[in-house]
Amino acid sequence: MPEYLAPGVYVEEVPSAVKPIAGVSTSTAGFIGVVPDSVQLPGPVKGQPGNFVAVTVNPAAAAKEVKLVTSWSDFVKYFGDLIAAEQPPAAGSTWPPAPGTPPPTPVAIDDGYRHLAQAVYGFFNNGGTRCFVVRIAAEADLRKALDALAPIDEIAIVAMPGVTTQASQEALIDHCEGLQSRFAILDGAMTATDFTKELIQGHTKDSSYAAIYFPWIKVFDPSEKLMHPDMDGTIAVPPSGHLAGVYARVDTERGVHKAPANEPIRGALDVAYRLTKAQQAGLNPPGVNVIRVFDGNKKVWGARTMGGNANADFKYVNVRRVFIFLRESIDGGTQWVVFEPNDPSLWAKIIRNVTAFLTNVWRAGALFGTTPQEAFYVKCDAETNPPEVRDLGQVVTEIGVAIVRPAEFVIFRISQWAGPQK
Repeated sequence: MPEYLAPGVYVEEVPSAVKPIAGVSTSTAGFIGVVPDSVQLPGPVKGQPGNFVAVTVNPAAAAKEVKLVTSWSDFVKYFGDLIAAEQPPAAGSTWPPAPGTPPPTPVAIDDGYRHLAQAVYGFFNNGGTRCFVVRIAAEADLRKALDALAPIDEIAIVAMPGVTTQASQEALIDHCEGLQSRFAILDGAMTATDFTKELIQGHTKDSSYAAIYFPWIKVFDPSEKLMHPDMDGTIAVPPSGHLAGVYARVDTERGVHKAPANEPIRGALDVAYRLTKAQQAGLNPPGVNVIRVFDGNKKVWGARTMGGNANADFKYVNVRRVFIFLRESIDGGTQWVVFEPNDPSLWAKIIRNVTAFLTNVWRAGALFGTTPQEAFYVKCDAETNPPEVRDLGQVVTEIGVAIVRPAEFVIFRISQWAGPQK
């Protein structure tokens, strides 16, 4: 308390009891790519349209070094482009080539590099704005990459484009389950035969902290068009990077409570394998999210976590991600409570601030109910904090929320009606 000795008027600043809880970001992605220390890319030859040479490119980012990427140009700066820079013509070469001269030998572009580059490009093309990218030379270094991403609290989505081995996917799931603050997007196998076999064998463990998508998508690749000008330049790529962008776009436009499904995939020209409704009926219950084509539109047509029905209350992607959002936001917004006097006045402050935050979440449409009282409750009183709990230095707050679930099955019942009888 201040000490007053001389008569007069004194003005004091009193800290507000309201300490707003800000919602955390849900759309920042973390990408792990299996890329060697040098790759070969095709480079166009200056003054020789349609001609190219193989160029060795060394990524500027060292292996296991995390880079913040906020645009495609950032990725190019650290990891390289899909096509190498224009190259000068070889000494003594003539153009156009003499009749019968064989065309250039196509460059064997590293799949890991191509998958990572296309994933990051698809992420930004679909609405993503920020991601952290780390490359490793081999899958054996995955643990080091995950350890490098772990301290970055901003990351809410993680993916390993094109990596479909069971050990690596389960390591990514374990990473998300351990932190409980991020969600994994997994790629299914490239071919339908391999994927069906893996699904039957229980390829990857069930988890509400991950979702898997099938099939791969077809996109335009400028390097492919450069090497094969007579072809359409499309290649099959894993969908996880594009899906991370869809997640980010839906979070921005609608909110994390909206399931990232029934959404178009920008940049997808086709799918590597077209599934029917009957085929999806066997994949949806165990939690395989399918990408399908409707009237030419390539759409995400599933919103389930790994395991689907086995995950009970967390079988939908948006439900798990809302809980992650609530947990991280409340955790970050109530750090001021630590070491405060554990008394009813503190309990009242906690209730006031958490209630204000959840009211905003309810207004955004994430909680079910026509009133805040129907949508959630916050309890922090003598019942949740008896003497034996307070003696341990703990303050316990109980929170209940009613999460909005997606309308996965839309049913209309139609019958004949004779009309009103007179």
